[in-house]
Amino acid sequence: MAESLPLEILTYILSFLPLSDQKEASLVSRAWYYAAQNALRETNVRYNIPVSSASLPAIKSLGLRAISCISLTNLDGSPASQQVLQSVAYHLGPHLQSLCLSGGSPTEASFLALILSCPALHSLDLSGCNSLFASGMLLARPETAQQVQQALSSLRELNLAGLRDLADLSFNQLSSCAPSLERLSLAYCHLTFEVGPAWGSIGPQNSSPSQLSFRNLLRFLKERAGRLHTLDLSGTGLPSEALQALGQVAGLQLEELSLHSCRDLSTEAVATLCRLQPGLISLDLSGCSELADGALLAVSRGLRHLQRLSLRKLQRLTDAGCTALGGLRELQSLDMAECCLVSGRELAQALGSVRGTPPPLASLSLAYCSSLKDASVLSLIRALGPSLRALDLSSCVALTNRTLQAICTYLTSLSVLRLAWCKELCDWGLLGQEEPSEEPAQRSQPHQASDPKDPSPQPQLPSLLRLQALQELDLTACSKLTDASLAKVLQFPHLRHLSLSLLPALTDKGLVAVARGCPSLERLALSHCGLLSDEGWAQAASSWQRLQHLNLSGCSQLTEQTLDSVGQACKQIQMLDVAMCPGISMAAVRRFQAQLPQVTCVHSRFVGGADLTLTL
Repeated sequence: MAESLPLEILTYILSFLPLSDQKEASLVSRAWYYAAQNALRETNVRYNIPVSSASLPAIKSLGLRAISCISLTNLDGSPASQQVLQSVAYHLGPHLQSLCLSGGSPTEASFLALILSCPALHSLDLSGCNSLFASGMLLARPETAQQVQQALSSLRELNLAGLRDLADLSFNQLSSCAPSLERLSLAYCHLTFEVGPAWGSIGPQNSSPSQLSFRNLLRFLKERAGRLHTLDLSGTGLPSEALQALGQVAGLQLEELSLHSCRDLSTEAVATLCRLQPGLISLDLSGCSELADGALLAVSRGLRHLQRLSLRKLQRLTDAGCTALGGLRELQSLDMAECCLVSGRELAQALGSVRGTPPPLASLSLAYCSSLKDASVLSLIRALGPSLRALDLSSCVALTNRTLQAICTYLTSLSVLRLAWCKELCDWGLLGQEEPSEEPAQRSQPHQASDPKDPSPQPQLPSLLRLQALQELDLTACSKLTDASLAKVLQFPHLRHLSLSLLPALTDKGLVAVARGCPSLERLALSHCGLLSDEGWAQAASSWQRLQHLNLSGCSQLTEQTLDSVGQACKQIQMLDVAMCPGISMAAVRRFQAQLPQVTCVHSRFVGGADLTLTL
């Protein structure tokens, strides 16, 4: 019946599926193939293209489908790279809207030829492309600059992060070719700062050919204030005076600002920013180590429409500052990872005290907040609304089964749950059973309580099985977990990412059960699970046909037989880590790569008494 549906209807139906499901659906029939390609194109999927002669047929095929978003990897100045760039320019150039060359080393001539063939570009990522700016002559010729300006007339987003040779002159030449720019990243570029009233007083004719100065950036911001709304200055060492000057630019109405790792910023500077830029909806202050509770209070008072806030690694932030979060009624994402003084009590009260419905929080990270205890997290979980989709409590080492069972009770819509290094979690928590306390010996045998033939079963509590919307689960180093729970509760048909690394009690029985219960896995981490063997993988591999990334490092019992099982069943695999697997030789890894040439393998061997890790 589906074959008779019009292509437009099939395309619409497939657009609701995750990317991996769309790929699988494209194999059903020719009609489904074309419908899936239309759906993939409409969702603006980025295609990663390795720069090699083997990619040329794929580039031609993508051109026939008018693909508009690509990323080129391993780009350098070799003849093969130039050939790939020429092919991209010819087959894809007229359709391209997003182009990523991050970390590449193209020649100036090949880059210019490519750009001139892409008149519809909206997004250009040149982060780490130092070869383009080393000479400072990229757009020195006026006629070339004029042609590039015509090609980049529609460019909205420009990423220049991590360019060590970027200077005022080259920045001005490139930015002048993008008159419609709305989003700019200069993260981790070496900005120079000169304190004083001269900031922004120079003209482009005085641009430095060797330094990227803040006063030149300020001049640019004044010129583009009416259009630019997103700025990333992370890792630039931005001082407080410069942030205040930035906020005072007339007509500038920022919506997104990232200041990650700008360690010299003061609370007063952040307060001034919030007062002058009240339209911010996204703010990243993570790693700004001088900030304390006053900064969070200023954010709450000045940025009433804030939707995304990152405060990661603010070591001076305490519970007192968290009381201000109740004023952010539109907050959707909050990252407070590594805020070691935050216990969660005031955060729970702040979210719970909001009149009416709580903030529409969809993502919350409290990873590495070592002061978190069950009591405060339980209050916090009850205060969170049903909109929460991602929760990260990694390395909150004091949390126990009580927290997990509260999650399973109140947060049943979660799609991402990270509990790595929560070492107090045990089988009882995952199974949703009360831990017996009569005999110490019974604690070491949780499978007895979960036996359906037990004449006196324990009272049933919510188990992990209630979280059927999960797509990512991290139980790394939850070392008390065993097959007794993992084999019964890891039954998630939509789960894409799973980490069970550093679980010393996980055996082949648990591995096979997980494979049958989670057939859609694309990323799987099982490093240092020392009880896994070739026999387990011989049974499990056939269930994981979508697997793309697999980490088996430190699995000491595995041999090349496991590589054979994976190679025969997991044809889509792209990354395999078998470092510190003494039973897997370098020759076996090379044979595996010969069978699946698209795979990047990580292997290690002893050389001169040292463990040398190689990426092949």
